[in-house]
Amino acid sequence: MQYLLLTLSSFFIGTLVGLTGIGGASLITPMLIFWFQVPPATAVSCDVVAATLMKVVGSYKHWEQKTLDTEVVKWLIFGSVPGSLFGVGILHLIRTHSQENLDNMLLQMLGVMILCITLIALIQLLLLNFFPEFNLPELPKLDLQTNTGRCLAIVVGAILGCLVGLTSVASGSMFALALIAFFRLDARKLVGTDISQAAILLSFTSVGHLSLGTVDWNLVVPIWLGSVPGVLLGAKVCHIAPQRPLRFIIYAILVFVSWQLV
Repeated sequence: MQYLLLTLSSFFIGTLVGLTGIGGASLITPMLIFWFQVPPATAVSCDVVAATLMKVVGSYKHWEQKTLDTEVVKWLIFGSVPGSLFGVGILHLIRTHSQENLDNMLLQMLGVMILCITLIALIQLLLLNFFPEFNLPELPKLDLQTNTGRCLAIVVGAILGCLVGLTSVASGSMFALALIAFFRLDARKLVGTDISQAAILLSFTSVGHLSLGTVDWNLVVPIWLGSVPGVLLGAKVCHIAPQRPLRFIIYAILVFVSWQLV
């Protein structure tokens, strides 16, 4: 019964990821911790491994539909993959040399990360919907045709990749904000680009988490069984789904979840 509930919950979350590009790790990891009483270190590692297949499948679907920007994906990955492996390396050091409890540290980091990401995104969404005349200060657009633009894209990818390696969170949410802020991607390509870079990033990050020895395949497999069909369904209909209402609902849930974690 527990595995069936995990599969059904993962299907729902996978559908949200396919629709919006966000909510995967931010929802699956807290779900494992709160609903299924999984230790945080195990929940993070299982989420990274499970999300890898989900996002690989979703990115292939978006690649078929030509709803992604391969140039943006390429330069972000040059930074995010080394950054994520560095983050996993920090977890290795904490696990082997620190007297601190890794589960307690991860609970705090997860809560703070999700809360910060969600509040930033929620404020932006509310301003766009209720105060459209309010002009948000725009960050400079990165020109990937120049060496400066490429270097800055790599730096952005490295910083966010390190956070993903540490907590499993931000492979969708934070990168989506970066894609909007620095690359001005239109709505048609935003979701596909976000999922595609996350698929490559998580492929490398999951190898690092497998080496930690905290992956429970009894949790990973039911998540796969639910999330993969869900992300396929979401990716198929994302171009007709109302993005802003969906994102508002997800962000509202995440604010509550992150507060509970903290």
